[in-house]
Amino acid sequence: MSLNRITPQQAVQKIQAGAKLIDIRSPSEFAFQHIKDAQSCPLDTLSTQSFSDDNILIFHCLSGMRTQQNAHLLAQYTQHCAEVYYLDGGLNAWKQANLPVIQRAGGMDIMRQVQLIAGSLVLLGVLLGVMVSPYFYGVSAFVGAGLMFAGLTGFCGMAKVLARMPWNQVN
Repeated sequence: MSLNRITPQQAVQKIQAGAKLIDIRSPSEFAFQHIKDAQSCPLDTLSTQSFSDDNILIFHCLSGMRTQQNAHLLAQYTQHCAEVYYLDGGLNAWKQANLPVIQRAGGMDIMRQVQLIAGSLVLLGVLLGVMVSPYFYGVSAFVGAGLMFAGLTGFCGMAKVLARMPWNQVN
């Protein structure tokens, strides 16, 4: 079975007809912000889930990219389900369609934290490289290489570390 693309408006109709909306993001991402009535089922727990034959499932992540990259895995675990979809554009598209989202007050999602820290380290590396020693350009190069690795593989070490920080823990 393959995953079919579905728009937020089409997803609303399917959900009203009994489809289950499954959020594949991490628990901390889900706790920070999620679609009303979505179920949290992080990618690394999919193998422990049991979906019945009559299930209609709609998977989503933040932008749709993670869901598309893991479509083969999702299809493998849902091969006996009646219908399986992925939300085109993910949570971002859902919000753009002005559909209900539950958001925790305060805080910042992990990807914004990564962007702020990575940007700060690059800027710091360049400034120290100009003012102190050219060896500090290595900081910027290291962060840039890490961002490229994250973009190519989908694994972001900085996000993994930030997810373990006390301010990102799910209560």
